[in-house]
Amino acid sequence: MQEKIEKLKKLKLLFVEDEADLVEIITDTLKKLDANFLSAKNGQEALELVEQNRDIDIIVTDINMPVMNGLKMIEELKKRGFNIPVIIMSAHTETDFINKAKELGVDNYLLKPFDFIKFIDLITEMEIK
Repeated sequence: MQEKIEKLKKLKLLFVEDEADLVEIITDTLKKLDANFLSAKNGQEALELVEQNRDIDIIVTDINMPVMNGLKMIEELKKRGFNIPVIIMSAHTETDFINKAKELGVDNYLLKPFDFIKFIDLITEMEIK
């Protein structure tokens, strides 16, 4: 696990989530791991952060959020020419959401409740450009 944490530390992550409790848990854990990350409350905020931080390696996003949802944010990223790996983190298991995510080139799908060990395994197994 230590090797995976070291790999995680070398990445810059962007978490897009509107649930304050979940953001707090993720933020606290990533700080303890000394990870490099940013967070946004919705897709619009995330787009602004991506424009300002072109070194983001992975985006982890919820689907249902105010202002701009995760799927719309991914569409916008693609339109703007960003090719950042995306993991969707959601409680939604409906086929429509999963199919739309695949259509948009989403790399992985994590179901809530959020499992940090599964998340670290997933991130460290991904091929990051």
